[in-house]
This record gives sequence, C-alpha cells and structure tokens, in this order.
Amino acid sequence: MNINSTIAKTYIFSNKKLTAVAVLGVLLGMSVYIFMNSLLVGFDKSSNTSVFRNTSHIRVYKDDEISKVLVNDTNENYLIINPKVVPNNNTIINPKMILETILKQKEVTVAMPQINTNVFYNNGKSQIAGISVGIKPDEANLMYNIKSFMVEGDLDLLKSNPNGILIGSGISEKMNLAINDNLNLTSSKGISRTFKVVGIFKTNNSVTDKTKSYINLSASQQLLIQGDSYITDINVNVTDPEIAEKVAKKLTQITGYKAEGWKQANETLMATNKMRKMIITFVSLTILLVAGFGIYNILNMTVSQKINDIAILKAMGFKGKDVIRIFVTQAISIGIMGVIGGVIMATILITFLKRVYLGGDIGYFPIDYEPQKFVQGIVIGLVITFFAGYMPAKKAANVDPVDILRK
Repeated sequence: MNINSTIAKTYIFSNKKLTAVAVLGVLLGMSVYIFMNSLLVGFDKSSNTSVFRNTSHIRVYKDDEISKVLVNDTNENYLIINPKVVPNNNTIINPKMILETILKQKEVTVAMPQINTNVFYNNGKSQIAGISVGIKPDEANLMYNIKSFMVEGDLDLLKSNPNGILIGSGISEKMNLAINDNLNLTSSKGISRTFKVVGIFKTNNSVTDKTKSYINLSASQQLLIQGDSYITDINVNVTDPEIAEKVAKKLTQITGYKAEGWKQANETLMATNKMRKMIITFVSLTILLVAGFGIYNILNMTVSQKINDIAILKAMGFKGKDVIRIFVTQAISIGIMGVIGGVIMATILITFLKRVYLGGDIGYFPIDYEPQKFVQGIVIGLVITFFAGYMPAKKAANVDPVDILRK
C-alpha cells in the first residue's frame, strides 16, 4: 500500500497542470453545490417564515355547503338543479368543546380561536380597506410570534386595553398614525368603533402591512354584532409543520369541520418552491458531474501516457488491484483537495452574501451555513471522484504487459 501511494503521489505531482485543472473543477463544482443548496434551504426558510407570520399550520373552519340534486320519490324522476353554495352561518358550533378536543391531540402545540373581519380604516378623510383579525394576544404571540416583528408599542397593551389595536406599518404610514392615536373601524355589518393604536408591526410583506390589524377577540365579535360564542376559525400549530397535512385529516375526522393544512392553503407557493428545488438540484449536480468527467478524462489521459509504466509494474509483479489502488488513490486525492477548497470557497461566498441587505419583503440575503448540505456535498463529491477514478483504473488493471512491451 505504501508503494502504491508513493506511485499515486508521483503521478499527481508529475503533471501539476492537469492535477490543478482537476482540483479546480472539483472545487468549483463543490462550492456551487453547497452554495446553491444552502441558498435553496434559505429560500424555503424565508418563505416559510413569511407564511407563518400570517398563517397557522392548520386552519379549522366550517366549509361552504353545496346544494344537492332534488329527487321526486313518487315517480323516481330526478329534478336536476344547478348546484350552488347554500347560504349558511359560517360559525363553529360549540367552539370551546372543539378547542379542547384539538388541544388533546399530542401533535398540537397551540390552538386558538380567531375571527377575520373585513373592515374600513377611517382617519379623517383617509379610508383604507383591510382585514382586522380578532385574537387572544397570548395565544396569537405563541402561534405567530407577533412580538418578533413589532416595531413600535407593545403587544401586551392589547390585553389590558379592550379598545386597543395593532396595525401594520403600511397602514401607519398611509394614514399618518402613531402610538396612542385613534383609528376608526367600520365593519361589513355597518358597525363603527374607535380604537387606540397600541402597537405597530412590520412583517416585510407589503400587502399584509398595508391591510392587516389585530384587535381583541371580543372587539371583533362586537364589530360583527355577535355574541362571545361566535368563532369563525380555530388556528392550530403542530410540533412539525411538515406533518400538518396528516394532522389536518385527523382533525377533520374528530371535529366534523374542515381542517386545512398550510401547504394546501398555499399551493401556488408550494409549487414554486418545488420547481425551484428541482432546478437548483439539477444544476448543482450537473456541475459536480462535469467536474467528475474532468477527473475521468485526466486520469484516462494519464493511463494512456503511463501505459508503459503500468506494463512494467505488472511485469514486476504488481497485480490488477494494485494498479486500481494507484489510480483510485490519485482520484481520491484530487477529490479531497477539491472538496476542501470547495468547502472553503462556499463558506466565503455564504459569509459574504448573508450580510447583503436586499430590502423589501426579503430583508437580508436568505442564506446561511447548512451543515447537512456541506456533508451532502462532501459525500457526493467524493463518490463522484471515486467512480471517475475507478473506471480508467479498471482499464489500466486489464492491461496485458506482454502486448505493451512487445510494442
């Protein structure tokens, strides 16, 4: 093994230019693979964070009912009508019992009642259409982490002030509102009520920040002229967002109400993420494979150039497996140097880009060090370089020294 390693080392340094080209190919392929896949994870995290600032993992609500075909039992004739949505109250019956049932499920971490109310925000002559969400502040903070995107005021003031309201930064800017200012809300039922601004939040989602507000659950019920049992939605968070769809099916069965997972509610976003993942994975793997072909071509060329040396080695008693070890060791050595360089290059790129501020809904560049992707890149890079070296090594091992020496 020592002799084989020495010969492999000699081949590596005897043609430094070819070795450098092979190492550079692996380095670039490895750095691009780690960088792009870390970027992919960053995009997914950024996208999910944006979604979960406004959306729970699961939404439980009363779905619309469709009218059915009428049947004439006497003549057994079917009177067909166009199916339509049956006008019905969308309130959840006995919400406390439903809430208790949901909280008993081991996968559930937080569950809270919520009411979404379409409103007009009025301040003098200014008027903006939007949506006011009736919440219980403590549960809402556990679910959406509202305190993390508060820019002024305090969420806790909403608990102590039944007429308090949290508004988006876009509403604040458009209507020139500050903390402790009054804001009038008019609901779809024609009820007007004045609230005091106790907080301003900024989610970095421009649509949300320009239209959304949070008020107490009881205040939302009053805007809709409803009692304290009126609840339109029960929002649920689970231990792992990835199991939300599975838990949603379970909740539909045990509650009798429609339970919708966050992926189902954001199908367009999920399709976009899936397409992006496929493209990035394909491109990054292709670059690594190109680097592997580069190693294969270089080692294949080395085998052709060193064919006489290989024949002499085999004539001296070296076996086919020894020849394979020589060239595989050469390939793995190139791969290791390329992988180390690629990891360093990817780390530098990620370090630089994560400090770049993009602004808008994204904020800082959505990338971070992802240990799993580093390990994946290292493993895939070494596997590709191994097979890139093994194929020409197998060719060299099958060389007949007698035929070569005769030539």
